[in-house]
Amino acid sequence: MNNKKALQVLHDTFGYEQFRPLQEIIVNSVIAGEDNFVLMPTGGGKSLCYQIPAIVREGVAIVVSPLIALMQDQVQALKANGVAAECYNSTATAEKARDILSQLHNHELDLLYVAPERLMSDAFITRLDSIDISLFAIDEAHCVSQWGHDFRPEYAQLGELRTCFPEVPIIALTATADKQTLQDILQRLQLEQANLHKASFNRPNIRYTVLEKQKPIQQVTSFLQQHQDAYGIIYCLSRKRVEDVASKLQGLGFSAKPYHAGLPAKQRHQTQAEFQRDDVNIIVATIAFGMGIDKPNVRFVIHYDLPKHIEGYYQETGRAGRDGLDSEALLLYGLQDIVVAKSLIANTANQAQQRIELHKLNCMTGFAEAQTCRRRVLLNYFNEALDEDCGNCDVCLNPPQTYDATVDVQKALSCVYRVQQRYGVSYVIDVLRGKDDQRIKQSWHHELSTYGIGKELSQDEWRGVFRQLIHLGYLEQDIANYSILKLMPKAKELLRGETQLILAKPRLQKKAKKKASRKEKITHTDYDKHLFEHLRKLRKHLAEQAGVPPFVVFNDVSLTEMSAKLPRNDEEFLAINGVGQKKLVSYGEVFMQAIKEFAV
Repeated sequence: MNNKKALQVLHDTFGYEQFRPLQEIIVNSVIAGEDNFVLMPTGGGKSLCYQIPAIVREGVAIVVSPLIALMQDQVQALKANGVAAECYNSTATAEKARDILSQLHNHELDLLYVAPERLMSDAFITRLDSIDISLFAIDEAHCVSQWGHDFRPEYAQLGELRTCFPEVPIIALTATADKQTLQDILQRLQLEQANLHKASFNRPNIRYTVLEKQKPIQQVTSFLQQHQDAYGIIYCLSRKRVEDVASKLQGLGFSAKPYHAGLPAKQRHQTQAEFQRDDVNIIVATIAFGMGIDKPNVRFVIHYDLPKHIEGYYQETGRAGRDGLDSEALLLYGLQDIVVAKSLIANTANQAQQRIELHKLNCMTGFAEAQTCRRRVLLNYFNEALDEDCGNCDVCLNPPQTYDATVDVQKALSCVYRVQQRYGVSYVIDVLRGKDDQRIKQSWHHELSTYGIGKELSQDEWRGVFRQLIHLGYLEQDIANYSILKLMPKAKELLRGETQLILAKPRLQKKAKKKASRKEKITHTDYDKHLFEHLRKLRKHLAEQAGVPPFVVFNDVSLTEMSAKLPRNDEEFLAINGVGQKKLVSYGEVFMQAIKEFAV
């Protein structure tokens, strides 16, 4: 019964024929009134996991979201699909706020988006006592955890929802969480008994590339010249860098604007709106921009500076290609970036937090310096294994030299075992290289059989070996315990000599890589590109008339499919992904007419 109704909503309201992996299981579980925790990457379809149950179940769904921009985008998109949704936040006028509360009490809403601090106020909790609530959805749930990359104290109170509303199902969702963060979220939200759903973090449509930072403006402009008319985001660590880069790009004729928290609110909102409307191609920003941006046709993300952690990097690169079409993530990496990042971490007063952030920075550095498939490195960080190289990153497309590292690896793993898996990388390397160190002597580790057996490799070469062993899942760093090394089950075969391991030789001096020839495209649809551009202009015109971003009308995937299938009647138009009943009524006739005229 629920399954049938959920599928009907998916098709009639959102215009999709079938669920993505995991979506159907999650949706039906929430409809059945069960608690759920969803770990699903950006672009994986998290929102539908609570939006469809919100429409199917009786009552209103309360959605907790940290950013106003994200609330507004989602509400706009829901309304375009004919769903009764509102966001109750500080931007609403007094009259609008009264109207929203009136709709809430009159049972006229399917979803209400609320900021965490407003939701957990005594007055709002009291108000909800008299409301029929279908479910609570906690978006960006990593904000709950001190181990997460974006901890927000106002999220800490959300664990009280389970106590205040014991019968209402809760679904918490995030796109990024390592093992430690995941456990912390479940505990803080009192969701230890919730159904846990973990989708693959693999985003095969995104190509990952890292270049040594050499004349970065020239590197960026060279990249942009190969992506004419595409929409993208360039992330910088400082406000000054944002303005400098944006100014230089503008001077070179690129459609680019700066965005950071130091700019006037009116200017930020205007810039964000222009990007959403496809009026500006490039946003140069600090991480203040993007978390609340639901723009599916971002084709590239550039990191001008090294991010402080893989979670942030993954989430920011995930803003590219949300529609599943081919996209690129370029990271410029320089040693000075590490110095700057470490100085920022040094300002953290809490010693435990400082240690966590330093570990995360080391993992990020390891990714940037990786000699193995970058996608495997990313997935391994989130405890997901990829059995073969991806073929769609710079390391795969321009592979390093390799060598039989079996003996070196056995020495490394044996040393970790001999020191009883109680020390980090630097200490184990010191033992391997036979360093004359008082700490080693006090622990009697100079008496171990592995002491000094690795003198032939430099410290940097050993770091490369350990980095690859971690990336490939033979070793694990325990973030909760000073990043000590632990042997993983698959290490046993190597220690026993039952298998060999080929590793990459370190690139002693990284050079900017030539742009590799495109791998076979992820998207195989053969479509009329001229018609696509024609429909894109029509979409923009209609969006401007309606006062909404173009993707609210249709996303690029829908336009691509229209340009391939050339729908001529209502049935064929409804068969296009992203076309539901409301959009058929709103836009079907004008788009089909445009397709017909273009084909003449």
